[in-house]
Amino acid sequence: MRATLEGEFVRLRPLEVTDAEMTLGWRTSQRAAHLNAGSQTLDEQARWIASRPESEYNFVIELRDGRPVGMVSVTGLDERHGTCEPGRFLIGDEAAVRGTPAAVESMKLIYELVFERLGLRRIHGTIVSENTLMIKWQKFLGMREEGRMRQHFFVNGRYQDCVIFGMLADEFRRDALPRMKALIAAGRAVRTTAPDE
Repeated sequence: MRATLEGEFVRLRPLEVTDAEMTLGWRTSQRAAHLNAGSQTLDEQARWIASRPESEYNFVIELRDGRPVGMVSVTGLDERHGTCEPGRFLIGDEAAVRGTPAAVESMKLIYELVFERLGLRRIHGTIVSENTLMIKWQKFLGMREEGRMRQHFFVNGRYQDCVIFGMLADEFRRDALPRMKALIAAGRAVRTTAPDE
């Protein structure tokens, strides 16, 4: 059983087969339109979760009150080269995280796992070119665009470019981590100044 990653606003707990119905709902929602097609039935989703190899880290994102709001993974770990791919990132319950830095803190926990706990030196990933919000967000958090493979993905009924992103460990510590900490601190300030309900 993999460990849970604890943050101030969220915790990342290991994905379990009992999460199949919930995660299938997220994966088949409009919010996941730019992701590669996954399981289409509950049984397929349960089998997919059960088949995840030990080399992957698959998490459900929960708010501190225990509400599950999304998912995120680390795959493709290559210890020899010191690389991996963070992915499968999806906030499934957007309303529940509104006004909190849940998405930022989730990625901070993933990057800390990759660079600090696992000691890897580089992360990389791909995003379908029409997913402009995710591209903008990843750049804001410190990922650098490294290239593009033309018409590489067939998503939403058409071929789309694959945009390649990457980040090195020193770039995370120097650029991304301070920005993430600032965003989390801003969320903390909002929480402490919010009027009592």
